[in-house]
Amino acid sequence: MASKKTQLKIIILGDSGVGKTSLLNRFVETKFTQLYRATIGADFLMKEIEVEGQTVNLQLWDTAGQERFQSLGMSFYRGADCCLLVYDMTNQKTFESLGSWKDEFLKASCPDDPKTFPFIVIGNKCDREIDRAISYNRAQQWANSNDVVFLETSAKDDLNVNEAFIEGARKAMKREQKNQFILNTAVNLKAASPVKKKKTKCC
Repeated sequence: MASKKTQLKIIILGDSGVGKTSLLNRFVETKFTQLYRATIGADFLMKEIEVEGQTVNLQLWDTAGQERFQSLGMSFYRGADCCLLVYDMTNQKTFESLGSWKDEFLKASCPDDPKTFPFIVIGNKCDREIDRAISYNRAQQWANSNDVVFLETSAKDDLNVNEAFIEGARKAMKREQKNQFILNTAVNLKAASPVKKKKTKCC
């Protein structure tokens, strides 16, 4: 068993219109709609999956990408186990915003170890190859320089959507494993430390 924790909280971030809600609906409800509705503040869905033989309940938070709603969503960042950074591969501005979203998340969520916190970068709308504005290699290079996983997805065509969320869960579980191991090691070392007896002087 990887961890006593069976529920993982995953935050989805990115500019307005990149397809965060579409990705979430495709993953949880296996459906897609062309109708666009901006998320206000934050919303979440639940889904139970199996990762490496363990049943995990995912709490998936869909946050607002519009600037006037961002402060509402930030209060939900704390306690997250993984963050999915989404951009629209047909829109260069959304790709250039990834660094700001990453920094903002780390600042607001205050994880124990920001350098090892799991992020997944998602280039959505890859079904629109003719409109591509960000090359795969450029996005992969950004992901490598930030030490994060990168996937291109299509919520419309259901391409790599499950893979992106499952990889996020897998990364989060590995982090939980590592933290639990460190905690258990610290407890064992403390328990194993010999108790020093006070020396007494004979009268």
